[in-house]
Amino acid sequence: MAPRLEQYRNKRRKGHTPEPLPSATIASTEGHGDTFVVHEHHARNLHWDVRLERDGRLISFAVPKGLPTEPGTVRLAVRTEDHPLEYSTFSGEIPKGEYGGGHMSIWDRGTYETLKWGESKVSIVLHGERVHGKYVFFRTRESDWSVVRSDPPDDPEWTPIPSLLKPMLAVTGSLPDPEEDSDWAY
Repeated sequence: MAPRLEQYRNKRRKGHTPEPLPSATIASTEGHGDTFVVHEHHARNLHWDVRLERDGRLISFAVPKGLPTEPGTVRLAVRTEDHPLEYSTFSGEIPKGEYGGGHMSIWDRGTYETLKWGESKVSIVLHGERVHGKYVFFRTRESDWSVVRSDPPDDPEWTPIPSLLKPMLAVTGSLPDPEEDSDWAY
């Protein structure tokens, strides 16, 4: 396998995991260069793996709390080993005891546009089934990364929940009349 996927191969044992283990000596070049996938990964800790196709492989970030939905919200994004392009269609159960053991499913997929791709900053626009928007992955220290959403959501009516909003506690009573429904949030 190409040196850039060597770390991926070294963490997996053929026949012990259903994950793709390509045997080619070079990385795949069959992609279009603009594919992304977000895996929901139920490993020791639930997290989302954001994978971006680049130079015949998937550049991968583990995002413990998922991609931020509100502009300006910064989340941890742990840079992990590059994955083969074949991983963009992988879903399945990685056996307990194997690296990354747990259920892995595709949460979203689509294409992306590259606005900037550098050693310490990756700025992209995602076009998925669930995720749309501009995100910036940036290095905070030598090996630490974060991700921030840098544009407003698609819905022009969207506003973030006020930070000091206290939820109403449940009380016994009747629901409002249907004509008052637009005055309430459920």
